[in-house]
Amino acid sequence: MLSVVVLISGSGSNLKALLDATDNPLFGAKVVAVGSDNPADGLAHAEHYGIPTFVVSPSAFDSREKWAEVLLANINHFKPDLVVLAGFMRILPANFVSALSPNLINTHPSLLPAFPGGHAVRDALNAKASVTGVTIHVVDEGVDTGPHIAQASVPVLAEDSEYDLHERIKVVERELLVATVKDIATKKIHLPSLAK
Repeated sequence: MLSVVVLISGSGSNLKALLDATDNPLFGAKVVAVGSDNPADGLAHAEHYGIPTFVVSPSAFDSREKWAEVLLANINHFKPDLVVLAGFMRILPANFVSALSPNLINTHPSLLPAFPGGHAVRDALNAKASVTGVTIHVVDEGVDTGPHIAQASVPVLAEDSEYDLHERIKVVERELLVATVKDIATKKIHLPSLAK
């Protein structure tokens, strides 16, 4: 059974999809804890399933590195096989990434390498892209630059607002995340072989 810690920053829709899937003992993975950088609404999903949660707020520390050390210590307490960034809106310092990679994955709302960073949906619209999508990738020390694990495309419609497009991307993102974690759990995907 693959043990997973999920990190979130917001409503936790990707987390909820993963919790719903891993609630089935045949899935092959189990979420053992959920962490956040703030008292995020999404933590309620974990509480609903009786899964431990933790919050490590960057504002409580005088450096990003010290914050990341405490975040890492909270994660390591649960000894996970995999850490999933599911809407976790913080850039992680190198010491954190090197401690967990390649077993540290992220979901991103574009077909990387197109539109990295925090405004991928808006950037796709501004670029008048006809298609965007979702990438799940191994986290490295860059911003959305790690090896790709899985991608799925989403068409951009002429009438799309940023909100509408992002909502359609989230549907695909949830499905792709669940499928990818299952493939890692069943060893259809081998993360160490993806590492640079």
